[in-house]
Amino acid sequence: MIYLDNSATTKPYKEALHTFMKVNETLYANPSSIHSFGGKADDLIKRSREQVADLLGVEGPEVFFTSGGTESNNLAVKGTAMQYKNRGRHIITSRIEHPSVKKAVEDLEPFGFSITYVGVDEEGRVDPQEIANALRDDTILVSIMHVNNEVGTIQPIREIGELLKERPKTLFHVDAVQACGKIPLDLHGAGVDLCSLSSHKIHGIKGTGALYVRSGVRLSPLLSGGDQEGSLRSGTENTGGIAAFAKALRMHLKEREESLPVMQEIQGFIRDGLSKLPYVTVHTPETSAAPHILNFSIEGFKGEVMVHSLDQHGIYLSTTSACSSRQHKPSETLLAMGVSDMRANSSLRVSLSYHTTMQEARMFLETLEREIRSLTKTMRRSR
Repeated sequence: MIYLDNSATTKPYKEALHTFMKVNETLYANPSSIHSFGGKADDLIKRSREQVADLLGVEGPEVFFTSGGTESNNLAVKGTAMQYKNRGRHIITSRIEHPSVKKAVEDLEPFGFSITYVGVDEEGRVDPQEIANALRDDTILVSIMHVNNEVGTIQPIREIGELLKERPKTLFHVDAVQACGKIPLDLHGAGVDLCSLSSHKIHGIKGTGALYVRSGVRLSPLLSGGDQEGSLRSGTENTGGIAAFAKALRMHLKEREESLPVMQEIQGFIRDGLSKLPYVTVHTPETSAAPHILNFSIEGFKGEVMVHSLDQHGIYLSTTSACSSRQHKPSETLLAMGVSDMRANSSLRVSLSYHTTMQEARMFLETLEREIRSLTKTMRRSR
């Protein structure tokens, strides 16, 4: 098996799985229970929170655990909107955000919120000046992802944060789900108020994530209940998942130090190989792009056709983001970049992990070339 769909999800570290199992076998008490067994579970969550905060360069009380990136994004967007609606009802985001941000802001429109969607250039990059031009007196939130999940473009987060520093009533949310462990981000230095993370994108367990909330920022909770997570996120905590998340984050950041150059070399090798194949156009920019994502299209072939074709050889990749891939629609990100409908409909995404090998990259390119030639011959005979 050659797994090249790591932006959709990653294989959990064995150590993270072990932590998850051990906690659920030995510390399964409800962390909210007042007996000592529940207290031990609560202590583990506190230690995990401090570990995550230390790794992110923030304070423990600024980290809130959630069920994953989608909940973190919804809590950041809708929690800000409901908390500060009397301050203003204008939100700025981009046309290439993850569906959990895009649909969250759309949900707010019936409640009187207005949304400005800034565009991107041909490389999928937001222009901070366009955000500056879109700011209004009633703008309460700017939400821009750090790394685009489809093409891997790195957004100018520090520049956006800088222009917002003079606007304390406008919060800055960053979806860092794809960037975490690949592209460093100084949350305080970049002026980020809210930041979303997901465990299963960094070899942790599905169903766990986190939202960084800068000290002093208040959010209206989405869930009502037992007032867990500082009353921001009610519901019995996933103790094992949280501990495994802290373990995975530590391991992933350590792997970055050791394995990032190898990942970059493999990405460059695949990019070079793709450029030599017939009918192929690479959409991921060569500079200012994450080291683990390559988006390309094959003229004349729908993306899902090639996905299924490679699937037969045990090679797994994707078309658009996993959250949108079953809709069989052209990539909205590529369309926003000015890519034609035809090419956007034939796009594919390769996403690497620090465990991807050069041998796997070679086998992928060789198999892809054979499949392109084979399908081309089949199409010609059918005409």
